[in-house]
Order: sequence, then C-alpha cells, then structure tokens
Amino acid sequence: MVQEYLPNPLLIDGKKFDLRIYVMVTHLGSAAGAPLVAFIAEEGLVRLCTEDYSLPDKENMGNLLSHLTNYSLNKNSENFKYTPDLELNDGSKRTLSSVLKMLNLRDGINVASL
Repeated sequence: MVQEYLPNPLLIDGKKFDLRIYVMVTHLGSAAGAPLVAFIAEEGLVRLCTEDYSLPDKENMGNLLSHLTNYSLNKNSENFKYTPDLELNDGSKRTLSSVLKMLNLRDGINVASL
C-alpha cells in the first residue's frame, strides 16, 4: 500500500474518502520478459469517513472517524449511513462510478484522466 497524508484533501460532503479499485493480477511477469498481466474491475467502491474533516491538530488527531475511512471503524459510528442503493450518493459507502460521475458534474474534475 502506498499513501500520503494530504493537508488539503478533496472532500465529499465535507468528509474524507478513499477509492477501492480492484485489480486481479494473473501474471507477475518474468525475467525472460513476459509482461505483467492485470485486469481492473469495471466497478469499485468509495468509503467515506463518518465525521467531517478538519485539518489535523493536537485536539482532533485522535478523532479516527474524521481521518480514517476504514469500514471496520466507521460502521459503528452513529453517523454511519447505510444506503441499500450505493448509486444514490448519500451513504457512507458508494459505488466508484457514481462518485466519479458526481465529481465530474459537481467539481468539473476530469475523471477520464484518472
């Protein structure tokens, strides 16, 4: 896993989020020159924090629900919003395609370049 804590992250509804993009690797390649073979799933998942984000400081750094998107933490929050239809863009978990569409329409982000 590679990650970097950004001081000014892109937010959805005031909350940090992460993108879960699933990849299946069927061949790692070889010294003989055979290529890496990987397939990216057509759909992914977006997980949101259940507390609004604020720049980390000594007072709020321990508020895991505003800084970490882990489902195992946020599912127990009173603010966790379960939405049976992940396409609705109003829950704590959403489809990747619906969030990318929203980011494109709302923020003008060129999601094709992602």
